[in-house]
Amino acid sequence: MSVVINTNFAATVAANNLAASNESLQKSLNRLSSGTKIVNPADDAGGLAVSMKLTAAARRSGAAATNIGNAVSLLQTQDGVMKVAGKILDRMGELSTLATDPTKNTDDTANYSLEFTQLQTELAGLADTQFNGNSLFGGSDLTVGTNEDSSQFATLTAIDLLTATSAVDIGTLSTITDAIKNLATDRATNGAAQSVLGFAGEVLTVNKTNLEAASSRIMDVDVASESTQLARFNILVQAGTAMLSQANQSAQSALKLLQ
Repeated sequence: MSVVINTNFAATVAANNLAASNESLQKSLNRLSSGTKIVNPADDAGGLAVSMKLTAAARRSGAAATNIGNAVSLLQTQDGVMKVAGKILDRMGELSTLATDPTKNTDDTANYSLEFTQLQTELAGLADTQFNGNSLFGGSDLTVGTNEDSSQFATLTAIDLLTATSAVDIGTLSTITDAIKNLATDRATNGAAQSVLGFAGEVLTVNKTNLEAASSRIMDVDVASESTQLARFNILVQAGTAMLSQANQSAQSALKLLQ
């Protein structure tokens, strides 16, 4: 092998290897410090694009699940009001039956009618109950998205509590029993909607978890594996530095020939 001064091929190769090892070391450090495999888009452009779409879909699923939770809260509030309305109707039915007792005098019947009238007022007041500024009764149907892009939805049927219970009369027990039947149907409608939304929310929660897991497989660094790579590149950098020093020293052999 020729002994030359102007070109130190061994030092050049050693420097190139050192630069590559150092770049890999820095990339490994960045991955471990950030917790992600894709620090720069160039690391995995395709994977980054897929992960972004998966992450966005997961966030939309979470938002849709929140909307469903709010709708369930509305339905629970609505049912709570109807439950109270049912108790009022039960008492009104009781009063209607008591008022038919032939042993009661006119004053007794008037007292029953007084309570009955007050209960009617209370029943009408329940129909004006609101949830976050929205009427629980007498409005229009509500549509709630049940998937992340709202291409699927559930319809919450509007319930008119005032119409269902307004015809009650103390002298006609059948009007009260009819109102109770109407209220029972409305509560069943409410319960069915809660059931549908409950299953839809469960699906969204599972989908969100799976989407996040899929994105994690693309983006998140395997700490155990990357730590091994870090140790490897660290050794290579140290070895490369030592070899570059040796290569630089080898060129000095030409000086000895000139002495």
